[in-house]
Amino acid sequence: MPLNTALVGKEYDADSYEVTADAIERYARATNDLNERYIGGDDIVASPIFPIVPAFQFLMKAGMDPELEADLMRLVHGEEEHVLHKPIHPGDTLTLTPVIESIEAKETGETFTVKVTETNQDGDVVAEVRATSFIRGSGSKKSGGGAEEPQRDVVHEHTFKVDEDQPVRYAEASGDPNPIHTDENIAKMAGFPGVINHGMCTMAMAVKGAVDEFAGGDPTRVKRVAVRFSKPVFPGQELTTKFWKEGSGEGTTIYGFETYNPDGAAAIKNATIEIANA
Repeated sequence: MPLNTALVGKEYDADSYEVTADAIERYARATNDLNERYIGGDDIVASPIFPIVPAFQFLMKAGMDPELEADLMRLVHGEEEHVLHKPIHPGDTLTLTPVIESIEAKETGETFTVKVTETNQDGDVVAEVRATSFIRGSGSKKSGGGAEEPQRDVVHEHTFKVDEDQPVRYAEASGDPNPIHTDENIAKMAGFPGVINHGMCTMAMAVKGAVDEFAGGDPTRVKRVAVRFSKPVFPGQELTTKFWKEGSGEGTTIYGFETYNPDGAAAIKNATIEIANA
């Protein structure tokens, strides 16, 4: 049964989230990022990927909405975009406003996108989170052939390893309890060979390379990051993220990047990150 497109524009009740230094640090440690801005520094801020923590409850709420008619056993995280307007600090009280922004038919399935706007206690929008979920195998179109990879002038490579306990640690820090990340049997029922790393965890670990290399370790210079999750990542794998310059925005430099598994296949594709110029 296809997704119910009548739900486009549906708003869910707003909620609030109290940001703590502990939550920021736990998220950073769960993604193997010991940047001093996240851990015990004089000016603690949340990472560019942290906004998923307060927003995640609404992704679950929308996905489990019976009116949407989504098959959760075929649901995977497809794409993620964070637009960062202002830093998030400990002590901030965020108001979260969620809406189903779009529902679309794709070549091999269907997608629905949930947008969560995060506003602080001063009335300033600090982040916009767009999470696109993909329902596998529910599309009506035939998939076309793969496009030839473009030539890229790689300016930086960042290699990192996914720890064996990474999914468990991330689940605890992020509030994402999906058992495909922690239970072998359920992961296999969902069609995977074993537990997989959270896409958001892989995204955070990849973005660390950009913050360290292009932003001088200052996460507040990240203004936007968007990725497409292409292949599952498994505990124990070593991944490499390659970055290249794509252009300039208003006071920013735009980099493209992809993250590759040990076989050379892209686990994260078509990704971009915008860094404010120093």
